[in-house]
Amino acid sequence: MKRIQGQIVDIKNKRIFKGEVSISEGKIVAIEEKEHDVEHYILPGFVDAHIHIESSMLVPSEFARIAVNHGTVATVSDPHEIANVLGIDGVNFMIENGKKTPFKFNFGAPSCVPATTFESAGAVIDSDGIKQLLANPDIKYLAEMMNYPGVIYDDDEVLKKLAWAKHYKKPIDGHAPGVLGDDITKYIAAGISTDHECFTYEEGLEKLQKGMKILIREGSAAKNFEALIDLLPEYYDHIMFCSDDKHPDDLIINHINKLCARAVSKGIDVFKVLQAACINPVKHYNLDVGLLEVGDEADCIVVENLTEFKVLQTYIDGQLVSENGQSNIKPIDFEVLNNFNTQKKEVLDFRVASNAKQIRVIEALEGQLVTNELIESAKVEAGNLISNVEKDILKMTVVNRYNNDKSALAFIKNFGLKEGAIASSVGHDSHNIIAVGVSDEMICKAVNLIIENKGGICAVSDSESNIVPLPIAGIMSDQDGETIGKDYAILDCKAKTLGSTLNAPYMTLSFMALLVIPALKLSDKGLFNGKDFKFVSLEV
Repeated sequence: MKRIQGQIVDIKNKRIFKGEVSISEGKIVAIEEKEHDVEHYILPGFVDAHIHIESSMLVPSEFARIAVNHGTVATVSDPHEIANVLGIDGVNFMIENGKKTPFKFNFGAPSCVPATTFESAGAVIDSDGIKQLLANPDIKYLAEMMNYPGVIYDDDEVLKKLAWAKHYKKPIDGHAPGVLGDDITKYIAAGISTDHECFTYEEGLEKLQKGMKILIREGSAAKNFEALIDLLPEYYDHIMFCSDDKHPDDLIINHINKLCARAVSKGIDVFKVLQAACINPVKHYNLDVGLLEVGDEADCIVVENLTEFKVLQTYIDGQLVSENGQSNIKPIDFEVLNNFNTQKKEVLDFRVASNAKQIRVIEALEGQLVTNELIESAKVEAGNLISNVEKDILKMTVVNRYNNDKSALAFIKNFGLKEGAIASSVGHDSHNIIAVGVSDEMICKAVNLIIENKGGICAVSDSESNIVPLPIAGIMSDQDGETIGKDYAILDCKAKTLGSTLNAPYMTLSFMALLVIPALKLSDKGLFNGKDFKFVSLEV
């Protein structure tokens, strides 16, 4: 019998009392009020209600080793990043790797592989594939339905995927940024129950009032906490916290515990905050995660206080998996899978022959996945459109990693580079190579460094080349979490030394090919308007 004493936080009944939790064979067998001198607090573990584990650049087993240090005991994980590279085999890799740890990963069936028909991915999961996945008890839900136009306009294949989720009685996650009015009403009526893409209070409020559950997202690039947190006091039983995408250096520092601290600091009732952080995801997704009740799995944490939520101990199924910031989860061996079939490029591959006076420019926004479309003056040299470093209008490219096709080219504002280039094979959602730089030569150098390593993130200049290799599907490292976190932080500094003014330049870069987020993005097939869902010309 294992016994934990402390101030027990009873979220359901909104009370805190001195007591003792008794654990036997991984279950809570008793919770008793008991006098003692322990001031620490015992509460259910935190759950990240929507995250792509791959964006941490860690395999699930390594993600778990870090996340438990912050009191996270479970995630609701959409493996569509690796699915876009390797299909169902990639999903199975994530499930099997995650099972080798005590951490409670809950994977979904990726609903949009590829995310759109306007890009090249490494795999396709059609409605038959969705049926196969949802029949697997390890698959807990149908992951975010990014093809909201397909739902609104009754696309047959989309409706089949939704129908299979209903057949297997599994929740359906949404993804509908900026979709309101009659369109969101129809989207919800299709059975879609959540959305993590709200970026204004008004959007979140309308979706809540129409019956959706809203996830307040605070990741490495997309940060919607401040816009949405005022919804929590009234709608606390319909709100959850999530990261969506969290880079390894951020994960080392904090996770859902940080969002709890920020919410409480705003004066929001701690029980309402913990309802969102601990209870709602378990109830909504029917997770096998304990809620600090007798008979539950002993998935609980001990925190120093209910203001900063510094985690002292984390238990999963009664096992002490983290203590005082040190993980007790051991590293495991795993195979390396990849899908990388393009050859090195020439500088001429990044030339844009044109004498245009004006061009469309993607405006990247700090802390947002949405972008703006700008019309700017073009800079032309010898009949080639080139980067205008002075005006921070830089050339960017998306290169098909699965075939030797022509590179797509566009221009982007707000990356701030004054020299060199940065590149990545983490390019949501198809994970082609994406790069931005001050010259064609630097862009070519960065792209080829990614190709040579069959995946990674890099920064190059005239004198230096730095890369963090990502050999697993071109999106995850084979290293431990501490190593990749430190290596990523160093590379992030390199990008900022080159002039980038963004808080998370690589995370922001990775979303510039995500066509399902408006307004203007670049796929390997060309410049794309995410509002009208069609290609547009670079020249105006």
